[in-house]
Amino acid sequence: MKPVASRFFFPFLLQISVLILRISPCNSSYLIYGEALSKSILFFEGQRSGYLPNDQRMNWRGHSGLGDGSTVNADLTGGYYDAGDNVKFGFPMAFTTTMLAWSVIEFGEMMPPAELRNALVAIRWSTDYLLKTVAQPDRIVVQVGEPMNDHNCWERPEDMDTARTVYTVSAPNPASDVAGETAAALAASSMAFRSSDPGYSDTLLRTATRVFEFADTYRGAYSDNSDIREAACPYYCDFDGYQDELLWGAAWLRRASGGENYLDYIQNNGKTLGADENINEFGWDNKHAGLNVLVSKEVVEDNLYNLQSYKASADSFMCTLIPDSSYSHMEYTPGGLIFRPGGSNLQHSTTITFLLLVYAKYLQQSSTSINCGSVSVGPTFLRQMAKRQVDYILGENPNGMSYMVGYSDRYPQRIHHRGSSLPSVRDHPQFIGCKEGSVYFNSSGPNPNVLVGAVVGGPGEDDLYEDDRADFRKSEPTTYINAPFVGVLAYFSANPNPS
Repeated sequence: MKPVASRFFFPFLLQISVLILRISPCNSSYLIYGEALSKSILFFEGQRSGYLPNDQRMNWRGHSGLGDGSTVNADLTGGYYDAGDNVKFGFPMAFTTTMLAWSVIEFGEMMPPAELRNALVAIRWSTDYLLKTVAQPDRIVVQVGEPMNDHNCWERPEDMDTARTVYTVSAPNPASDVAGETAAALAASSMAFRSSDPGYSDTLLRTATRVFEFADTYRGAYSDNSDIREAACPYYCDFDGYQDELLWGAAWLRRASGGENYLDYIQNNGKTLGADENINEFGWDNKHAGLNVLVSKEVVEDNLYNLQSYKASADSFMCTLIPDSSYSHMEYTPGGLIFRPGGSNLQHSTTITFLLLVYAKYLQQSSTSINCGSVSVGPTFLRQMAKRQVDYILGENPNGMSYMVGYSDRYPQRIHHRGSSLPSVRDHPQFIGCKEGSVYFNSSGPNPNVLVGAVVGGPGEDDLYEDDRADFRKSEPTTYINAPFVGVLAYFSANPNPS
C-alpha cells in the first residue's frame, strides 16, 4: 500500500529533503540509532534515587534519599528524580513508567537482548517504588521532597539535606490523576514483564486493579487538595483535569487484562469523562492523544466499532500533524521540529513521535490508512515524519547539535542538572552544602559529569539553543522526555530506513 495517495505530499517531502541537506553537517546514514537507544536507557541510571546496585554504570552517582519515608515509618526509597532537581514527583514518574513500558510492549522485540534487559531494569526501578507508594489500600504517596527548599539549593542528591516531606492522599480525598496514571503504569508494566517474570507481572496487574478502583471511587484532582497544592504546584499541578487519567488507566487495564469490565468502562464513560476533548495533546498531564491511539488498536485490529469515536479522534490528531493537510494544526520550527510553547519542548516531539510510530504499526497490521481530507496518509509516511523528528534531535538541525547528551561530537555541555554540574562524590567526597553549590551553577564551564543519554528541553521556536545552564526551559532534561524516545529509538535501530 502506498503511504501517501496524493500528489500534495510530494512538495512537502521534497522540502524536508532539501532542508536536511542544507542544514545538516552529516547525512542521516551516519546517525547510529542503536547507540542512541543504549544511551537513552542509560540516562535513567543517572536519575536514580535510593541505594545504587553494584552494576550501576553511571558511576559518578552515589546513594541518595536513603531515609525517604522515615518520617512516616515507611520505606519510600528508590524511584527517580524527575529532572535536574532532587524531588520525587509521583505524577510524572508514573507517566515515565507507562511510556517506558509501552516502549517495550510495542518495540521491545526490536531491541538487542542486552538493551531490552536494561529497559526492563529501568522500568522496575520505578515500579518497585510505585508499589511502595500504594502499599496501603485507598492511599497513595504522591511526592517525596519539599520542592521550594529543594529548588532554592544547588546540591547533589547525595548531599541533600532539605526536608524529605512525604505527601500522601488518603480516601475520601481524591487523587484520580496520580492514581489513574499509577494504575496505567503498573498495568502496562505487567505486560512488559509477562514473559520474563510472570510472578512480578501478576503483582503489578493485581495492584493496578486496586489502585484504579481508588482513583475511580474518589474522583478529583490531587492538586486540588490544600495539603498537596503548595507542594505540587506550579511544578506538576493537574492543569487539564483528572478525567483523562481515569480513561487512560482503564484502557491500560483493558489492554493488560482483557477484562470486559474495562471495555465497558471505556465505552460508557467516554463522553462523560471528555474523551473527545483536548485530543491533540499528550504528555504527563494530558493523556488524550495517547489514549485515543491506544484504544484504536482494538478498532483497527479487532473491529470493535463501539470504540470508533476513539479511532476518529486518533485519526484527527494524526491529520493535524500533516503540514499539507487541510486539518493541519501543529507548529514546526523553521528547521522542522514539532514545537509547542511553554518550555521543555522536546517532551512534545518525543511523545508525538512515539505515537506516530505506534499508530503506523497499528495501521500496517490492519492494512489501513488515514483520510485527511484531500490526502490519504499511510504508515510509511507517518514513519518518515517520525524519522525527521528523531534525526533533528540527534543532530540534523540548524545548529548541527545533538540534543542528547553524550551523543555525537557536539551536544549540550551545561545542562540544568544538579548532579551533573557539581563535582561527583567520587572526585569530591566532602559535603557541598545548599548554597555552596551556587558557584558551580554560575560557572561558565561545562558540567564535570556527563549525564549520558539525557535529552534536554531543546531549542526554541526559532531553532536557537544557547547551552545555558540557567535556562532550564531549554537545558533541563526530564525522564518523560526520554521515556517515549526509548521506544522510538528501538524502532529506528532496527529500521533505519523505514518503508
